Amino acid sequence: MAKVAIIYYSATGTTYKLAKAIEEGATAAGAEVRLLKVKELAPDEAIASNEGWSKHRLETQDLPEATLDDLEWADAIILGTPTRYGLPSSQLKQFLDSTGPLWGAGKLINKVGSSFCTVATLHGGHESTILAINNTFYSWGALIVAPSYADPIQFQSGNPYGASFTSQNGTLSPDETALASARFQGKRVTEVTAKFIGQ
Repeated sequence: MAKVAIIYYSATGTTYKLAKAIEEGATAAGAEVRLLKVKELAPDEAIASNEGWSKHRLETQDLPEATLDDLEWADAIILGTPTRYGLPSSQLKQFLDSTGPLWGAGKLINKVGSSFCTVATLHGGHESTILAINNTFYSWGALIVAPSYADPIQFQSGNPYGASFTSQNGTLSPDETALASARFQGKRVTEVTAKFIGQ
């Protein structure tokens, strides 16, 4: 059974919804899944000033935070984030910056990696954010598995790099097309990982 860690950051819940759909796809394909958030870095007063942010924080307060042990455990690591100026959020980046001990020990080599994102505006950095995450995978020696156009849903969702969704500045939640794309990404990563590890 492929072991898949889905590690994400979400402020108001949009990225979390994609992460949950990826979890559904991976689980349906037979993976053992850990859905994990990264540590929040924003001050409490900033979170309290945004109703959606404070509500989502409460909704996911019992979800475990990712650790380096989770990365070592996983056969596949799927990373997700909202876009920040075409780059990953500082919360996800801070977690990735802590992985030096595993990287130095060669413990991330030949992990399967995949990534996804959410964006506030059309053309707001979908592809650049996913590609920026993938730079970490290159350094780790991971093997990147993108959804590609291996399923027709990817032609509707907009890109072959990874699931993504435009929230129109937080006014929209992921629609069924975006969720189906995310489920397919979880499925594809699981199936490729299972083949790679010989199961």
